[in-house]
Amino acid sequence: MKKTVTYIFFLLSVVSVLAQKKQQYAFQNPNLDTEKRIDNLLSLMTLEVKIAVLSTNPSVPRLGVVGTGHVEGLHGLALGGPAKWGGKDKEPITTTTFPQAYGLGETWDTDLIQKVAQIEGYEARFAFQKYQRGGLVIRAPNADIARDPRWGRTEESYGEDAFFNGTMTVAFVKGLQGNHPKYWQSAALMKHFLANSNEDGRTYTSSNFDERLWREYYSVPFRMGVEEGGSRAFMASYNKVNGIPATVHPMLKEISQKEWGQNGIICTDGGAFRLLLSDHKYYPDQYLGAAAAVKAGINQFLDDYEEAVNGAVAKGYLTEKDIDKEIRGNFRVMIKLGMLDASDENPYAKIGKEQDTIDPWKTEAHKKIALETTQKSIVLLKNDSKFLPLKKDKIKTLAIIGTRADQVLLDWYSGTPPYTVTPLQGIKNKLGANAEILYAKNNADGKAAEIAKKADAVIVIVGNHPVCNAGWADCPVPSEGKEAVDRQSLTLEQEDLIKIVYQANPKTVVALISSFPYAINWTQEHVPAIVHMTQNSQELGTALADVLFGDYNPAGRLTQTWVKDITDLPDLLDYNIRNGRTYQYFKGKPLYAFGYGLSYTDFNYNSLKTNSETISNNDEIKVTVSITNSGDKDGDEVVQLYVKHLNSKVERPEKELRAFQRVFFKAGETKEVLLKVKAKDLQYWNVGKQQFELEINTVELQIGSASDTIHFSKKINIK
Repeated sequence: MKKTVTYIFFLLSVVSVLAQKKQQYAFQNPNLDTEKRIDNLLSLMTLEVKIAVLSTNPSVPRLGVVGTGHVEGLHGLALGGPAKWGGKDKEPITTTTFPQAYGLGETWDTDLIQKVAQIEGYEARFAFQKYQRGGLVIRAPNADIARDPRWGRTEESYGEDAFFNGTMTVAFVKGLQGNHPKYWQSAALMKHFLANSNEDGRTYTSSNFDERLWREYYSVPFRMGVEEGGSRAFMASYNKVNGIPATVHPMLKEISQKEWGQNGIICTDGGAFRLLLSDHKYYPDQYLGAAAAVKAGINQFLDDYEEAVNGAVAKGYLTEKDIDKEIRGNFRVMIKLGMLDASDENPYAKIGKEQDTIDPWKTEAHKKIALETTQKSIVLLKNDSKFLPLKKDKIKTLAIIGTRADQVLLDWYSGTPPYTVTPLQGIKNKLGANAEILYAKNNADGKAAEIAKKADAVIVIVGNHPVCNAGWADCPVPSEGKEAVDRQSLTLEQEDLIKIVYQANPKTVVALISSFPYAINWTQEHVPAIVHMTQNSQELGTALADVLFGDYNPAGRLTQTWVKDITDLPDLLDYNIRNGRTYQYFKGKPLYAFGYGLSYTDFNYNSLKTNSETISNNDEIKVTVSITNSGDKDGDEVVQLYVKHLNSKVERPEKELRAFQRVFFKAGETKEVLLKVKAKDLQYWNVGKQQFELEINTVELQIGSASDTIHFSKKINIK
């Protein structure tokens, strides 16, 4: 490891020296066209070096080129955490740690998500440039769609809706990369292309669906991330797509590059190259596999690949020109990051060097955003008779029950937070010495029931363990899941504890801290108040206490359909969502609908008007909704716009989300909220013409506070 550190410092010193000297090569000229710079750089590289550049760190020491590697960052920069990102033999660097991506989605706040990602990108620059740790290519966001709550990696996804996930993906990409006209703060590498939402068998199974679902559902967040967000990097997934491993699928080039303009990094998932042979059994030898991967567009391997690529070249399966063509993408990203330029050319190069005196994760500004994000992620699922918020002055004895009450659990892609506040600690901080707090992990020796009977109110805190408290591919609890393990149950095992506590004291609140939905039917039927939030935030306990005691009015919304029973779901490997998946096609009555969430105040929807009765190509409809906060508390409302195609000649979903906005209202305030529907978001993929097309028909615009709660609708004509 000492050799690695010495090597990094050597490379940085080389760059510093070259920056001070007269430019020796054309590729060092920041004013030269990017492609000409790369032409020059490639002309100076040997084949051996070019093959080495197919790794995740495209450095060329002989020429003073210092590349940057990858770092994880789904909900905060990961330089530590359970997986020991950044080095198993190194001390972790603490970084600002936000709720899981699933929780970020439940904020329904794109401006906030962009701030979260901007903080993460800044901290990545800081750690890389001050401490020589991590990298500037950040493996985030996860643009996959959580089409099924049994998926073990549901926690990494924003939700089940393609448009929603795409909108959040665009915000996260923009935050990571920044708004400088020439340089990026960091590079957003989206995961995992494509249709990667089963863990069991993921290294050999095929995700099968038709061309319209490919275009209109599974690929949408990735396309939006490239075209609207500006991402120029993504990771190919482990699975097959319609029978072809994603690592060598024609879609990498034919669609992402030629149609969308993705011209940067396409990397394998970890170990995916070897899986082409061992699990997919797609090639007879590694040389053919390596040649196919490079020709398909792979230019970074997260795997041992050099022997295979060298062999492919020696056997004539792969040429130097083939390699040249692909590694250009690596250098396009390095140039956008400013890695080939003198530091005075790039404002981001000053982070951690010139303007900073304190680690950013220690600043109040970053702590404040972490708290705000966690508050905004909390979803109020039930609140009978306005049981919440609890009144601090009325509670003399409070019982807090559950193993999760005194924990902040980190997931596999988490970093190490600078501090954590557990629910128990957050509630103690909130109440101070004004109330007696009783605590029990469970009902061993009848303790939970005993303290519940003594209390004025009870808070039961339950949920999953995000790494299952077990080995890599093992989750002993059936309802838990994670990477490499899908869930076998939607039943919350801890619901029996809730029943015992409720029997002892019906004045019970349940806080479900989980990475995915649960079928909490009994709890919904009996317990007066329920909130949901996800794991991982450093401010978890503070935010939860703020909501429970009314210092923050919750307005999070669900981003997935919560079903009542596992039998409500099609087979996990059925990727045809038309067979009853997501709010777009689900035929039953859910426990909680997509977009659902309550508030401590009430909102009246007064009117709906549009700027036009018709829409055509390249147009947009402006929809203005008048809303009043008719309650006595300030709060946010999440205004949602769905569309329903009324007389389409092609198959369409029951409804589709096409705009949303989270808006703050003071008590009694009326606002007009503007939502826009773009014509391109009403198109369908015409298989025969191989293009998106606007169909002449009638569309119903639906304005609601959830997918199943529509307040106004209006018909417009597509011409």
